[in-house]
Amino acid sequence: MDVLTVKKIKEMKGRQPIVMLTAYDYISARICQACGVDIILVGDSLAMTLLGYDSTLPVTMDEMGIFVSAVRRGAKDAFIVADMPFMSYQASIEQALKNAGRFIKFCGASAVKIEGASDHTLSVVDRLVDAGIQVMGHIGLTPQSSIFKDGYKVKGRDFSEARELMAQAKALEDAGCFAIVLECVPEPLGADISDAVGIPVIGIGAGRFCDGQVLVFSDVVGTYDRVIPRFVRRYCDGLSLFRQAVEEYVTQVRKGEFPGEENVYK
Repeated sequence: MDVLTVKKIKEMKGRQPIVMLTAYDYISARICQACGVDIILVGDSLAMTLLGYDSTLPVTMDEMGIFVSAVRRGAKDAFIVADMPFMSYQASIEQALKNAGRFIKFCGASAVKIEGASDHTLSVVDRLVDAGIQVMGHIGLTPQSSIFKDGYKVKGRDFSEARELMAQAKALEDAGCFAIVLECVPEPLGADISDAVGIPVIGIGAGRFCDGQVLVFSDVVGTYDRVIPRFVRRYCDGLSLFRQAVEEYVTQVRKGEFPGEENVYK
């Protein structure tokens, strides 16, 4: 397969929908690459879906680094974006450079993703891009900060908030982001923001008219059921399939049906 680049991703805007999906480990990364996913995001959502935390906040750079490296081993030719976890870039530009550089240099990421569009975040984006590190923005519902503000809810439903999100998107583009994740906004606003900027806008709960879509792997395959947002479509019930397989294994061992003739060495 052709290796996707930032230039090619930008050129996809308005030509074909961009498919982005999270992957957290070697197996999910192999599946994503084999199925033709354009961009693999190693999201800090793994804090909840794999590590069992109640939010994304506790996950560390060390933990994220393990998963980014595993995804790269599973998808050697993929364009991989590493989520910058909470407090990995907020303290200073120097901290952001060190941590983003670690994802790129040692873990094999192609780019990093940063939430928000504050003055500090825009300065971080500008400095990272200047250092040669590609950055994906993330606005709308930003889980790292929403938990402290007004919780996980749709953003941009009133005019002032919608106008602010539009300004943030343009500011992130000006700072050098090559794409933006837009989360949990009304569909018309998703369409307006996608039309207003020259870089791809990848929606998650932002409607049908963004330049691409992203979902969480665990939601798509149905292996995480603690929270199922409205914007999620589950394509199979993975938990039931896994449970059925394990129950059958337990039953067969207890009945002496496993191992069978085909499972033993002569």
